[in-house]
Amino acid sequence: MTWEETIEYIRKDPEYTALVEHAYFDENLELNVSRFESSLEFVETLNLIKTHAPNAKTILDIGCGNGISTISFAKKGYQVTAVEPDPSKTVGAGAIQLLKDKFALKNVDIHVDFAENINFPDDSFDVVYVRQAMHHANNLNKFVEECIRVLKPNGLLLTIRDHVIINDKDKAWFLKAHPLHKFYGGENAYTSQEYRQAIKNGGATIFKELKFYDSVINYFPKTDQEIAQEQEKKIAKRKKQITKKIGLIGNIPLFWWMYKRIKDYNPLDENEVPGRMYSYIAIKK
Repeated sequence: MTWEETIEYIRKDPEYTALVEHAYFDENLELNVSRFESSLEFVETLNLIKTHAPNAKTILDIGCGNGISTISFAKKGYQVTAVEPDPSKTVGAGAIQLLKDKFALKNVDIHVDFAENINFPDDSFDVVYVRQAMHHANNLNKFVEECIRVLKPNGLLLTIRDHVIINDKDKAWFLKAHPLHKFYGGENAYTSQEYRQAIKNGGATIFKELKFYDSVINYFPKTDQEIAQEQEKKIAKRKKQITKKIGLIGNIPLFWWMYKRIKDYNPLDENEVPGRMYSYIAIKK
């Protein structure tokens, strides 16, 4: 199947109803935009842009799929240039054009191409935003190099929700667990070191690497409350294990405080999440 055929297929299968909603794959393109622009992920992304590029006016949106981010940024007043290699009206540039026309947006330009092939002039954009696309790069270094080349000096590079793997075995686990890879075979992932090196080689300085549990941007659609509940369950389970091993002393608050300090205890282990997502905030040198 192609990517477009995959999305058309899962829209009709009740097994994937939640995925279609949470991944913004609904046939109703306007509904996808509405859901995305009200999401905690987008709210936090806007906060990052306002914090690190408060005077930004232009955004290059790379690998923007059906246009949820392009249209949402444009509705916020940014001049947005969308680059998407898929021309379809289902999950590609054609869908962005439909949304641009529907919302009568004059501040959106659409280009059908791969990031490695963009030919915009150097130093063109205030922000380059890449959502769930860097891990699909045919050539990671070339992909990132082009993104940074077209950034203005001190411009902001935001790469959002990219799959991270530890090694080949971990990658195989991720690909097997991915709900759509079996249909179209297009998923991929790199190590955090490979992402960081590509950004450094491209000429940008990483301000922050957001690991999976560092931000709602990565673990959305889960909420902070759901993550807190997971933490409490893990802590309760660990306390029970310790108490069983050493007795009631394991329930003493001072012991547990010392345990967490000495062990550098984190109840949530991102390595239990196949293809956990990272995001990168970087500034062009």
